[in-house]
Amino acid sequence: MNRVRTNHTKMCHKLGFILLAFIVGAIWAQEQPYYLQQCPRDEAQINDCLRDSGNKLVHYLQKGVPELDIYEIEPVMIDEIGIVLGSGPDGYRALFRNIQAYGVSNITVTNIRSDLDSLQFQLTCEIPRIRVKAQYRSTGVLILVKASGAGDYWGEYEGVKAKIYFKAVANEGADGRTYLTTDSVKMDFNVKDIQMGVDNIANGNSVIQAALNLFINSNSQELLKEMKPALRTKLTLVIRNFMDRIFAKIPLDEWINLN
Repeated sequence: MNRVRTNHTKMCHKLGFILLAFIVGAIWAQEQPYYLQQCPRDEAQINDCLRDSGNKLVHYLQKGVPELDIYEIEPVMIDEIGIVLGSGPDGYRALFRNIQAYGVSNITVTNIRSDLDSLQFQLTCEIPRIRVKAQYRSTGVLILVKASGAGDYWGEYEGVKAKIYFKAVANEGADGRTYLTTDSVKMDFNVKDIQMGVDNIANGNSVIQAALNLFINSNSQELLKEMKPALRTKLTLVIRNFMDRIFAKIPLDEWINLN
């Protein structure tokens, strides 16, 4: 009888230890990650807290966050953007391909407006400087010079300000926790100062290169205005894909305290 009681006691101790380990493991598994700040639902604090949390996440993303399967976020890649200036057979057309942007990771979120009931958010962001390089090909006439050619494009954009609006939807993940996905994303931006130009024109025509660079730097804001619709469309897609990568890895209760 004593042996049965002893075995029963040992069994209870083992079960208690297993249960304790399970509870501790569950708590550990849901511990707040180091790269994110959890925010209260309090309307008086939520927007400032989400802003600070977003900037904390950006800080760690700059170095890479293996837990999110993100090891580097630069350069930001865009496949191509085209512009058309003028009409007719001599209208100037340029196509920029393999666009690489550096400096985007230095983004700072300066303001957030949120509506948690409808999961709508508006972010105001600033980026001090973005460097861009791409390959370009152009045809047509530019400032009375036949400007058909190809080469390397470079650009430096300083004082970039952007607004990003998105609406999200909540879904239950395989682990039973709630995750967000973007339902719609919109964005707009402006640039304070722009310098850009072209190098290494394929046919080596120095007259064309000088004419292009003179026109580009004299009309940089106007060129950006022409490029903006296509660029905004491409950037919106890049932003949406990146946000969905983040949302797929971070459950809602790590962003916001739902209790």
